[in-house]
Amino acid sequence: MSRNKLIKFDLLKKMKHVIQPVREELLSDNFSLKGFWNKKFQNNNPIIVELGCGKGEYTVNLAKMNPQFNYIGIDIKGSRIYSGAEIVRKEGLKNVFFVRTQIEYLLSIFDINEINEIWITFPDPQIKFNRRKKRLTHPKMLEKYKVILNHNGHINLKTDSLFLHGYTLGVLQNGPYKINVSCHDIYNNYHNDDRLNIKTFYENKFLNNNQPITFLSFSFIN
Repeated sequence: MSRNKLIKFDLLKKMKHVIQPVREELLSDNFSLKGFWNKKFQNNNPIIVELGCGKGEYTVNLAKMNPQFNYIGIDIKGSRIYSGAEIVRKEGLKNVFFVRTQIEYLLSIFDINEINEIWITFPDPQIKFNRRKKRLTHPKMLEKYKVILNHNGHINLKTDSLFLHGYTLGVLQNGPYKINVSCHDIYNNYHNDDRLNIKTFYENKFLNNNQPITFLSFSFIN
């Protein structure tokens, strides 16, 4: 491991807005913040989660754009989280936390109906068939989201992968889901959601290669 990464890991430990749960407390469903995230934020504002937040670009910019909401970015890569966490520290943002853990532990991190919205931005599409259960819009993952989302909650998928966009549409059309928005090329088609104009480092690379960016927003039919 490089010295730079070690330094970042050490700095993360000192950041109060970065939570690094111990694996054992997640496995035993004994995570102290589960069900108490609003207390951690010290308000009752709606909570929005970004899965696989990477460097936290979307989480941070959403938080700046909508200070009336609380945001939590989740990723296992500490060196990536550090980038967003450092911006939060420097700018003194009070409505952002990062959680360094694996997404598979969602049900140990959040309680029933605790979350208002989920963002999935540019995830690995896991194209190989034997990796399909790792897709963040696989039906088994969607069942986890249903538990933690409140009854009016919805999920947003923004991706450069036409494969993942199409796969997800197929999943949604065969289950108890409502598709709110489906767009195959958000920058060449009109949209009225300013949140979609946030661009990450990787998104800019995709755009420079003339790759269309797709968007899906959907919810559960209760």
